[in-house]
Order: sequence, then C-alpha cells, then structure tokens
Amino acid sequence: MQVYVAGKGIITAIGNNVAETLQSFRKSKSGISHITILPTVHAGTLPAGEVKFTNEQLAELAQLPASVSRTGLFSLIAAREAINDANIPHLNKWRVGFISANTVGGMDHTENIFKAFHEDHTKADLSDVEQHDSGAVTGIVAEKLGIKDFVTTISTACSSSANSIMYGARLIKNNLADVIIAGGTDALCRFTLNGFNSLMILDDRPCTPYDENRKGLNLGEGAGYVVLVSEKVAETLPKKPSAKLVGYANANDAFHQTASSPEGKGNFLAMTGALAMSGLPHEAIDYINLHGTGTLNNDVSESIAIQRVFGMNVPKMSSTKAFTGHTLGACAGVEAVFSIIAMEEGMIFPNLRWQTQMKEVPFKPVTELMTGVEVNHVMSNSFGFGGNCSSLIFSKIK
Repeated sequence: MQVYVAGKGIITAIGNNVAETLQSFRKSKSGISHITILPTVHAGTLPAGEVKFTNEQLAELAQLPASVSRTGLFSLIAAREAINDANIPHLNKWRVGFISANTVGGMDHTENIFKAFHEDHTKADLSDVEQHDSGAVTGIVAEKLGIKDFVTTISTACSSSANSIMYGARLIKNNLADVIIAGGTDALCRFTLNGFNSLMILDDRPCTPYDENRKGLNLGEGAGYVVLVSEKVAETLPKKPSAKLVGYANANDAFHQTASSPEGKGNFLAMTGALAMSGLPHEAIDYINLHGTGTLNNDVSESIAIQRVFGMNVPKMSSTKAFTGHTLGACAGVEAVFSIIAMEEGMIFPNLRWQTQMKEVPFKPVTELMTGVEVNHVMSNSFGFGGNCSSLIFSKIK
C-alpha cells in the first residue's frame, strides 16, 4: 500500500509557515541569531535558531491560552497548517491519528516555577508541571484539533519526528488508520541549552556543518508536520499529493549514549534499510538532507556512512540546520517538510557558511542555492542520542 503526503506545515526561525520558509530559502536567509526570547545567561554568547515570538504572540497565532507550553503552541500552529494544506473533504469520516514527537515537553513552564519551588515549595504554583510530560503537549494539541482515533507521542532524541512519521506510515499500511498527522515539535529551554553547553558541542558562532573547521551546533526551535494518507483517501483529494513516502528505516549502533560510532554503523543501516524498502537504486537519490549538526563526531560519522552507501557517486547534499539550528525532536518533521519543498520547487538548499573541505571524505555539500533542478527522490537523515538513527525517503509524484 502506498503512503501519500497530502499536506505540510511548519514554523521555525526562518518562517512561521511554508510560504515564509520558502522565501527564506530563496534568499538563503539564515534564522540563526542572538537569543532574545528565552531568559538565559547565554543570551549574548550562544546563538540559536529562535522563533522571534513571545509566548503571548504565539498563543494568539495558535488560538490557545498563553498558559500552554511553547512546545505545544508551535505544534498546533504547524499541525493546523498541514491539515489545512491537505484539505481533506469530510475529514471526520476517516480514521485520523496524531503522532507527535518532542523531547522537552512543557519544560519551559517547569523551569519558570523551579526557583520559587526551591525557595519555598508551599508557595509555588505547581499547575505548570502538568504540561511537563512530553505526552501532555500532544494531548493538548490533539484535543484542539479534534483528533480522537489515535493519539501518541514519540521521544527518541533527534530522530523522534522521523520515527513518528514511520509509525504513521506503518499504521496506514496495515489498514489501522486512513490519515495520520505526523512530525514533531520542540521549544528552546534552559535545560537543553545548558545541557548541550555542558557537553561542549555548542558553537558560539552561527554553525558551519560539514566544514573542516566546524565547532559544534546551534540549537533551534519550532515544529514540522506532514499529513500522511492512504491511497483511498488520496483519491478523494481536491489537490492531488505531490509526494509519497517510499522508504524508511530505523537502526541503532549501540555505541555510546551521545556519540555516533566512528564508522557510522547505525547511520549506514538506516540509509541502506530505507533504500531497500523504497526499491530505488542508490543512484536514484537526487538530494540528501543531512542530519549535519556541525559537531566533530556527527559530521564525520554521517559522511563516512554516506560514502559506504553511495561510493564515489554521492548525491547532492546539504545540512539545513545552518538555517534553523538543531530543533531536536522537531528536526525530522521540519526536514521532511523541507524535503517536500525541494521536490515541489526543484530546489536544493545550500549548506550555509561552508568554506573548508573535511579531510575525512572526498566530497562536499552544496554551497549555493540550486533552482530549476529535477528532484525526484530525497533522503532525509536524522540521527539521535543513544544511537537512534532513522532515514526517510520521499519520492515526487509526477
């Protein structure tokens, strides 16, 4: 059974919707900047891909109370856009599911009460803690969207959204659902910023993935969702789908809690597994949206795995995290949307700020925006902590 992509929705540092995102790509405009919204001591020193809206402004956009966590606000904004883009007639007659990934849940609210609770727990307002759990965020958004048939949350570090998309596809293929809104969301919070800083993998400049002189990653925030539908649903759509999900795989190299194996074992298995499911030869892949965080370990591991899979016939590739920062649990959902944009627009995005060839591999990423190119098959990689590695392959419907 085929799984079609009927709609897409997104909010990140480079755009509050798909149209704004496309304009940022056309201008090669990065969203990495100084932190101005998150209250942190690192505001002047660590750049990030921050969405420049306060929670109150996001709440107005989402039509939710400002008391909802930032993670939840991003989720509803992007998921609602995806559903509207799909424009499925009589949506409520189908079996509809919402599979949303995140890693921080409502931690932004928990952090706000921590100091008061630490000083005097009898005076702290604990209502904010109700949204701390990752699943609470999903529940709030599903209720607002009116989705009741199937709702769940996936949290597998940086591959979370890819795994939510895979899960949605499996439900459709096994005739357990007709429509799945799948992807993920995450907001910047002090816990993750301080945590990644303690690992010494944050760059104090705008990041330079796949560059020999890279220093680390920039964190980002936002949400990205795709609407997956069965063939039966696809036949009813006023706007025919432009893409389908043809391959996916998840693997684990069981190497380290945070680092990828030097030879990219999990990365290799995820990419080869996705290719095997798709039935495509590796030469058919026109573009790889790299996981490409900008850390020393990740970029070497991923590039070695790519060389193992593709040999010297390496597709065009780039890391879009130089635009958005690393949005953690949201990144694969965000980059799934980017993959669809690449095929629809005949566009390959540049790997911003790249200057120097990595010594470990003989290839380099695309460094200038490419337009008017034929992009029929895109591989999107997402490799997370704990060795959780996932690859998705999308194909254009002509």
